[in-house]
Amino acid sequence: MSDAPDAALLEQAPEPTTHKGLVYPFGGREPTPGTAMPVAPGIRWVRLHIPGPLRHVNCWLLDDTDPRGDGVALIDTGMNTTDARDAWKTLWRGELSGVRVTRMIGTHFHPDHIGLAGWMCDRHAAPLVMTRGEWLTARMLIADARDAVPEEMLAFWRGAGWDEAQIAHAEARGWAGFRRIVTPLPLGYTRIAHGDTLTIGGVAWQVVVGSGHSPEHACLYDPIGKVLIAGDQVLPRISPNVSLGVTEPEADPLGEWFESIARLRQLPDDLLVLPGHGDPFTGLHPRLDAMDREHRERLDALHAFLAEPRRAIDCFGRLFRRAIGPDMLGMATGEALAHLRRLEVERRAVHETIDGVRWYRAA
Repeated sequence: MSDAPDAALLEQAPEPTTHKGLVYPFGGREPTPGTAMPVAPGIRWVRLHIPGPLRHVNCWLLDDTDPRGDGVALIDTGMNTTDARDAWKTLWRGELSGVRVTRMIGTHFHPDHIGLAGWMCDRHAAPLVMTRGEWLTARMLIADARDAVPEEMLAFWRGAGWDEAQIAHAEARGWAGFRRIVTPLPLGYTRIAHGDTLTIGGVAWQVVVGSGHSPEHACLYDPIGKVLIAGDQVLPRISPNVSLGVTEPEADPLGEWFESIARLRQLPDDLLVLPGHGDPFTGLHPRLDAMDREHRERLDALHAFLAEPRRAIDCFGRLFRRAIGPDMLGMATGEALAHLRRLEVERRAVHETIDGVRWYRAA
Protein backbone atom coordinates (compact mmCIF):
# COMPACT_ATOMS: atom_id res chain seq x y z
CA MET A 1 0.00 0.00 0.00
CA SER A 2 1.06 3.60 -0.49
CA ASP A 3 1.98 5.96 2.32
CA ALA A 4 -1.53 7.49 2.40
CA PRO A 5 -5.03 6.87 1.02
CA ASP A 6 -4.97 7.03 -2.80
CA ALA A 7 -5.34 10.65 -3.88
CA ALA A 8 -7.87 9.63 -6.53
CA LEU A 9 -10.10 8.21 -3.83
CA LEU A 10 -10.01 11.41 -1.84
CA GLU A 11 -10.68 13.53 -4.94
CA GLN A 12 -14.01 11.75 -5.35
CA ALA A 13 -15.10 12.88 -1.89
CA PRO A 14 -16.31 16.31 -0.72
CA GLU A 15 -13.93 18.53 1.19
CA PRO A 16 -12.69 16.92 4.43
CA THR A 17 -14.52 18.02 7.54
CA THR A 18 -13.17 18.54 11.05
CA HIS A 19 -14.76 18.09 14.45
CA LYS A 20 -13.14 18.22 17.89
CA GLY A 21 -9.62 17.80 16.56
CA LEU A 22 -10.46 14.96 14.16
CA VAL A 23 -10.41 15.14 10.37
CA TYR A 24 -12.95 13.18 8.34
CA PRO A 25 -11.29 12.82 4.93
CA PHE A 26 -14.45 11.73 3.12
CA GLY A 27 -16.46 14.72 4.31
CA GLY A 28 -19.50 12.73 5.35
CA ARG A 29 -19.62 10.60 2.21
CA GLU A 30 -20.53 6.99 3.00
CA PRO A 31 -21.37 3.81 1.09
CA THR A 32 -24.97 3.53 0.00
CA PRO A 33 -26.88 0.32 0.82
CA GLY A 34 -25.73 -2.58 -1.31
CA THR A 35 -22.43 -0.94 -2.31
CA ALA A 36 -18.81 -1.06 -1.19
CA MET A 37 -16.92 2.25 -1.13
CA PRO A 38 -13.12 2.42 -1.63
CA VAL A 39 -11.31 4.17 1.24
CA ALA A 40 -7.69 3.21 0.57
CA PRO A 41 -5.88 1.03 -1.97
CA GLY A 42 -7.23 -2.49 -1.61
CA ILE A 43 -9.76 -1.56 1.11
CA ARG A 44 -13.51 -1.09 0.67
CA TRP A 45 -16.14 -0.01 3.18
CA VAL A 46 -19.59 -1.58 3.65
CA ARG A 47 -22.11 -0.02 6.03
CA LEU A 48 -25.02 -2.08 7.36
CA HIS A 49 -28.10 -1.08 9.34
CA ILE A 50 -28.44 -2.45 12.87
CA PRO A 51 -31.31 -1.92 15.32
CA GLY A 52 -30.72 0.37 18.28
CA PRO A 53 -29.17 3.79 18.87
CA LEU A 54 -25.94 3.09 16.92
CA ARG A 55 -28.03 2.57 13.74
CA HIS A 56 -25.17 1.11 11.67
CA VAL A 57 -21.99 -0.97 11.75
CA ASN A 58 -19.00 -0.76 9.42
CA CYS A 59 -17.47 -3.78 7.68
CA TRP A 60 -14.26 -3.81 5.66
CA LEU A 61 -13.24 -5.74 2.55
CA LEU A 62 -9.50 -6.17 2.01
CA ASP A 63 -8.18 -7.46 -1.31
CA ASP A 64 -6.61 -10.87 -0.65
CA THR A 65 -5.33 -14.05 -2.24
CA ASP A 66 -5.19 -17.63 -1.03
CA PRO A 67 -4.36 -21.00 -2.66
CA ARG A 68 -7.74 -20.91 -4.41
CA GLY A 69 -7.06 -17.53 -6.03
CA ASP A 70 -8.09 -13.91 -5.57
CA GLY A 71 -10.79 -12.73 -3.20
CA VAL A 72 -11.36 -10.49 -0.22
CA ALA A 73 -10.77 -10.84 3.50
CA LEU A 74 -13.91 -9.68 5.30
CA ILE A 75 -13.63 -7.88 8.65
CA ASP A 76 -16.90 -7.98 10.62
CA THR A 77 -20.32 -8.77 9.19
CA GLY A 78 -23.22 -7.01 10.86
CA MET A 79 -25.95 -8.66 12.90
CA ASN A 80 -27.93 -11.73 11.91
CA THR A 81 -30.96 -9.80 10.67
CA THR A 82 -32.95 -9.95 7.47
CA ASP A 83 -31.75 -6.42 6.57
CA ALA A 84 -28.09 -7.37 6.89
CA ARG A 85 -28.43 -10.65 4.99
CA ASP A 86 -30.31 -8.91 2.19
CA ALA A 87 -27.64 -6.19 1.97
CA TRP A 88 -24.90 -8.79 1.57
CA LYS A 89 -26.95 -10.72 -1.02
CA THR A 90 -27.35 -7.49 -2.99
CA LEU A 91 -23.59 -6.99 -2.90
CA TRP A 92 -22.84 -10.55 -4.01
CA ARG A 93 -25.34 -10.23 -6.86
CA GLY A 94 -24.02 -6.81 -7.81
CA GLU A 95 -20.56 -5.27 -7.60
CA LEU A 96 -19.12 -8.22 -5.65
CA SER A 97 -20.51 -10.79 -8.05
CA GLY A 98 -18.01 -13.63 -8.31
CA VAL A 99 -15.89 -12.29 -5.45
CA ARG A 100 -15.04 -14.90 -2.81
CA VAL A 101 -14.33 -14.34 0.88
CA THR A 102 -10.90 -15.82 1.59
CA ARG A 103 -11.18 -15.49 5.37
CA MET A 104 -13.67 -14.12 7.87
CA ILE A 105 -12.01 -11.92 10.51
CA GLY A 106 -13.98 -10.91 13.59
CA THR A 107 -12.70 -7.97 15.63
CA HIS A 108 -14.71 -9.01 18.69
CA PHE A 109 -17.64 -11.16 19.79
CA HIS A 110 -20.45 -8.60 19.82
CA PRO A 111 -23.32 -9.67 17.54
CA ASP A 112 -23.30 -6.54 15.39
CA HIS A 113 -19.75 -7.54 14.40
CA ILE A 114 -19.89 -11.34 14.07
CA GLY A 115 -23.62 -11.98 13.75
CA LEU A 116 -23.20 -13.32 10.21
CA ALA A 117 -19.67 -14.70 10.56
CA GLY A 118 -20.79 -18.33 10.54
CA TRP A 119 -23.08 -17.65 7.57
CA MET A 120 -20.18 -16.10 5.65
CA CYS A 121 -17.85 -19.00 6.51
CA ASP A 122 -20.41 -21.50 5.23
CA ARG A 123 -21.23 -19.53 2.10
CA HIS A 124 -17.60 -19.09 1.03
CA ALA A 125 -15.89 -22.08 2.70
CA ALA A 126 -13.79 -19.46 4.50
CA PRO A 127 -11.92 -19.91 7.79
CA LEU A 128 -12.86 -17.85 10.82
CA VAL A 129 -10.08 -15.71 12.32
CA MET A 130 -10.44 -14.28 15.85
CA THR A 131 -8.63 -13.92 19.15
CA ARG A 132 -9.18 -16.76 21.57
CA GLY A 133 -10.98 -14.68 24.19
CA GLU A 134 -13.49 -13.35 21.67
CA TRP A 135 -14.13 -16.74 20.03
CA LEU A 136 -14.59 -18.55 23.33
CA THR A 137 -16.93 -15.87 24.67
CA ALA A 138 -19.06 -16.04 21.54
CA ARG A 139 -19.17 -19.83 21.65
CA MET A 140 -20.14 -19.75 25.33
CA LEU A 141 -23.01 -17.34 24.75
CA ILE A 142 -24.31 -19.24 21.74
CA ALA A 143 -24.20 -22.50 23.69
CA ASP A 144 -26.17 -21.10 26.66
CA ALA A 145 -29.62 -22.11 25.48
CA ARG A 146 -31.59 -21.41 28.65
CA ASP A 147 -34.78 -19.48 28.08
CA ALA A 148 -35.34 -18.39 31.69
CA VAL A 149 -33.11 -15.71 33.18
CA PRO A 150 -30.69 -17.38 35.66
CA GLU A 151 -31.04 -16.57 39.32
CA GLU A 152 -27.47 -15.21 39.37
CA MET A 153 -28.51 -12.57 36.84
CA LEU A 154 -31.56 -11.59 38.85
CA ALA A 155 -29.38 -11.19 41.94
CA PHE A 156 -26.91 -9.13 39.92
CA TRP A 157 -29.67 -6.76 38.81
CA ARG A 158 -31.06 -6.46 42.33
CA GLY A 159 -27.59 -5.80 43.65
CA ALA A 160 -27.30 -2.85 41.26
CA GLY A 161 -30.56 -1.40 42.57
CA TRP A 162 -33.09 -2.45 39.95
CA ASP A 163 -36.70 -2.46 41.14
CA GLU A 164 -39.13 -5.30 40.51
CA ALA A 165 -40.69 -3.59 37.47
CA GLN A 166 -37.30 -3.21 35.83
CA ILE A 167 -36.43 -6.83 36.55
CA ALA A 168 -39.80 -8.01 35.19
CA HIS A 169 -39.23 -6.05 31.95
CA ALA A 170 -35.81 -7.63 31.49
CA GLU A 171 -37.12 -11.10 32.34
CA ALA A 172 -39.84 -10.77 29.71
CA ARG A 173 -37.15 -10.41 27.04
CA GLY A 174 -35.79 -13.84 27.94
CA TRP A 175 -32.22 -14.98 28.33
CA ALA A 176 -30.77 -16.57 25.19
CA GLY A 177 -31.08 -13.53 22.94
CA PHE A 178 -27.47 -13.68 21.78
CA ARG A 179 -27.87 -16.91 19.84
CA ARG A 180 -30.89 -15.52 17.99
CA ILE A 181 -28.83 -12.74 16.36
CA VAL A 182 -25.62 -14.72 15.72
CA THR A 183 -25.44 -17.56 13.20
CA PRO A 184 -23.67 -20.72 14.46
CA LEU A 185 -19.90 -20.38 14.35
CA PRO A 186 -17.57 -23.04 12.94
CA LEU A 187 -16.27 -25.57 15.44
CA GLY A 188 -12.72 -24.53 14.64
CA TYR A 189 -11.06 -21.16 14.07
CA THR A 190 -7.66 -19.58 13.40
CA ARG A 191 -6.34 -17.83 16.46
CA ILE A 192 -4.68 -14.43 16.34
CA ALA A 193 -3.01 -12.73 19.31
CA HIS A 194 -1.42 -9.39 20.14
CA GLY A 195 1.84 -8.93 18.24
CA ASP A 196 0.96 -11.36 15.45
CA THR A 197 1.34 -10.38 11.80
CA LEU A 198 -1.51 -11.22 9.46
CA THR A 199 -0.55 -11.03 5.77
CA ILE A 200 -3.56 -10.04 3.67
CA GLY A 201 -3.09 -9.49 -0.04
CA GLY A 202 0.63 -9.01 0.43
CA VAL A 203 0.14 -6.41 3.19
CA ALA A 204 1.57 -7.23 6.63
CA TRP A 205 -1.07 -6.21 9.17
CA GLN A 206 -0.01 -6.13 12.81
CA VAL A 207 -2.53 -7.40 15.37
CA VAL A 208 -3.07 -4.95 18.24
CA VAL A 209 -5.31 -6.29 21.01
CA GLY A 210 -7.30 -4.10 23.39
CA SER A 211 -9.58 -4.91 26.31
CA GLY A 212 -12.33 -3.28 28.33
CA HIS A 213 -15.03 -3.10 25.67
CA SER A 214 -14.60 -6.83 25.10
CA PRO A 215 -12.10 -9.46 26.32
CA GLU A 216 -9.48 -9.50 23.52
CA HIS A 217 -10.57 -7.06 20.83
CA ALA A 218 -8.40 -7.31 17.69
CA CYS A 219 -7.39 -4.18 15.79
CA LEU A 220 -5.34 -4.44 12.57
CA TYR A 221 -2.54 -1.95 11.88
CA ASP A 222 -0.77 -1.46 8.55
CA PRO A 223 2.35 0.63 9.28
CA ILE A 224 3.21 1.05 5.57
CA GLY A 225 -0.20 2.12 4.37
CA LYS A 226 -0.83 3.98 7.65
CA VAL A 227 -4.23 2.43 8.30
CA LEU A 228 -5.76 1.19 11.57
CA ILE A 229 -8.86 -1.00 11.42
CA ALA A 230 -10.05 -0.19 14.91
CA GLY A 231 -13.38 -1.99 15.34
CA ASP A 232 -15.02 -0.63 18.49
CA GLN A 233 -11.75 0.01 20.30
CA VAL A 234 -11.57 3.57 18.94
CA LEU A 235 -14.76 5.31 17.81
CA PRO A 236 -14.76 8.92 16.57
CA ARG A 237 -17.71 10.51 18.37
CA ILE A 238 -18.74 8.20 21.22
CA SER A 239 -16.88 6.15 23.79
CA PRO A 240 -17.49 2.41 23.49
CA ASN A 241 -19.42 0.79 26.30
CA VAL A 242 -17.13 -0.49 29.06
CA SER A 243 -19.16 -2.74 31.34
CA LEU A 244 -18.77 -4.97 34.36
CA GLY A 245 -20.89 -8.08 33.94
CA VAL A 246 -22.19 -11.06 35.86
CA THR A 247 -19.68 -13.47 34.29
CA GLU A 248 -16.67 -11.72 35.88
CA PRO A 249 -18.03 -9.47 38.64
CA GLU A 250 -14.67 -8.73 40.27
CA ALA A 251 -12.91 -7.72 37.04
CA ASP A 252 -11.63 -4.22 36.28
CA PRO A 253 -12.72 -3.55 32.67
CA LEU A 254 -12.18 0.20 32.94
CA GLY A 255 -8.61 -0.36 34.12
CA GLU A 256 -8.07 -2.63 31.12
CA TRP A 257 -9.57 0.09 28.93
CA PHE A 258 -7.07 2.67 30.21
CA GLU A 259 -4.22 0.21 29.55
CA SER A 260 -5.50 -0.35 26.02
CA ILE A 261 -5.63 3.39 25.33
CA ALA A 262 -1.99 3.65 26.44
CA ARG A 263 -1.06 0.76 24.12
CA LEU A 264 -2.81 2.31 21.12
CA ARG A 265 -1.18 5.66 21.84
CA GLN A 266 2.14 4.02 20.91
CA LEU A 267 0.94 3.89 17.28
CA PRO A 268 1.55 6.90 15.01
CA ASP A 269 -0.97 9.73 15.09
CA ASP A 270 -1.28 10.13 11.30
CA LEU A 271 -3.18 6.90 10.63
CA LEU A 272 -6.42 6.61 8.72
CA VAL A 273 -8.64 5.05 11.40
CA LEU A 274 -11.43 2.77 10.16
CA PRO A 275 -13.87 2.41 13.10
CA GLY A 276 -16.66 -0.08 13.73
CA HIS A 277 -19.20 2.76 13.94
CA GLY A 278 -19.01 6.30 12.64
CA ASP A 279 -16.89 7.60 9.77
CA PRO A 280 -13.20 7.05 8.94
CA PHE A 281 -11.03 9.73 10.49
CA THR A 282 -7.51 10.89 11.23
CA GLY A 283 -6.36 12.14 14.62
CA LEU A 284 -5.85 8.94 16.59
CA HIS A 285 -4.00 10.54 19.52
CA PRO A 286 -6.49 13.38 20.12
CA ARG A 287 -9.31 10.82 20.11
CA LEU A 288 -7.51 8.51 22.54
CA ASP A 289 -6.73 11.46 24.80
CA ALA A 290 -10.37 12.58 24.74
CA MET A 291 -11.66 9.11 25.64
CA ASP A 292 -9.14 8.75 28.45
CA ARG A 293 -9.97 12.21 29.81
CA GLU A 294 -13.73 11.63 29.61
CA HIS A 295 -13.60 8.46 31.69
CA ARG A 296 -11.23 9.93 34.27
CA GLU A 297 -13.48 12.97 34.66
CA ARG A 298 -16.43 10.62 35.16
CA LEU A 299 -14.49 8.80 37.87
CA ASP A 300 -13.78 12.04 39.69
CA ALA A 301 -17.40 13.16 39.47
CA LEU A 302 -18.57 9.78 40.68
CA HIS A 303 -16.12 9.80 43.58
CA ALA A 304 -17.53 13.14 44.74
CA PHE A 305 -21.08 11.80 44.36
CA LEU A 306 -20.26 8.91 46.69
CA ALA A 307 -20.04 11.22 49.69
CA GLU A 308 -23.28 9.44 50.57
CA PRO A 309 -23.91 5.72 49.91
CA ARG A 310 -25.23 5.07 46.41
CA ARG A 311 -26.38 2.12 44.32
CA ALA A 312 -25.23 1.64 40.73
CA ILE A 313 -28.51 2.95 39.32
CA ASP A 314 -28.20 6.10 41.45
CA CYS A 315 -25.02 6.99 39.55
CA PHE A 316 -26.51 7.30 36.06
CA GLY A 317 -26.93 11.06 36.30
CA ARG A 318 -23.21 11.50 36.98
CA LEU A 319 -22.14 9.24 34.10
CA PHE A 320 -24.57 9.78 31.23
CA ARG A 321 -25.88 12.83 29.45
CA ARG A 322 -29.33 11.40 28.72
CA ALA A 323 -32.11 9.59 30.50
CA ILE A 324 -31.75 5.80 30.62
CA GLY A 325 -34.80 3.91 29.40
CA PRO A 326 -35.57 0.20 29.84
CA ASP A 327 -33.77 -0.85 26.67
CA MET A 328 -30.51 0.81 27.74
CA LEU A 329 -30.72 -0.12 31.42
CA GLY A 330 -28.48 -3.19 31.18
CA MET A 331 -25.64 -1.41 29.37
CA ALA A 332 -25.89 1.63 31.64
CA THR A 333 -25.77 -0.60 34.72
CA GLY A 334 -22.70 -2.42 33.42
CA GLU A 335 -20.93 0.86 32.72
CA ALA A 336 -21.80 2.30 36.13
CA LEU A 337 -20.51 -0.84 37.83
CA ALA A 338 -17.28 -0.68 35.81
CA HIS A 339 -16.65 2.85 37.08
CA LEU A 340 -17.54 1.93 40.65
CA ARG A 341 -15.25 -1.09 40.50
CA ARG A 342 -12.42 1.09 39.16
CA LEU A 343 -12.84 3.44 42.12
CA GLU A 344 -12.56 0.41 44.41
CA VAL A 345 -9.37 -0.74 42.66
CA GLU A 346 -7.97 2.77 43.08
CA ARG A 347 -9.01 2.59 46.76
CA ARG A 348 -11.25 5.59 46.38
CA ALA A 349 -14.46 3.69 47.14
CA VAL A 350 -15.75 0.74 49.11
CA HIS A 351 -19.06 -1.09 49.13
CA GLU A 352 -21.20 -3.12 51.47
CA THR A 353 -24.10 -5.39 50.62
CA ILE A 354 -27.35 -4.85 52.52
CA ASP A 355 -30.30 -7.15 51.79
CA GLY A 356 -28.73 -8.13 48.49
CA VAL A 357 -28.11 -4.55 47.32
CA ARG A 358 -24.62 -3.10 46.90
CA TRP A 359 -24.11 0.35 48.39
CA TYR A 360 -20.97 2.25 47.41
CA ARG A 361 -19.39 5.18 49.25
CA ALA A 362 -16.19 7.16 48.95
CA ALA A 363 -13.31 5.63 50.87
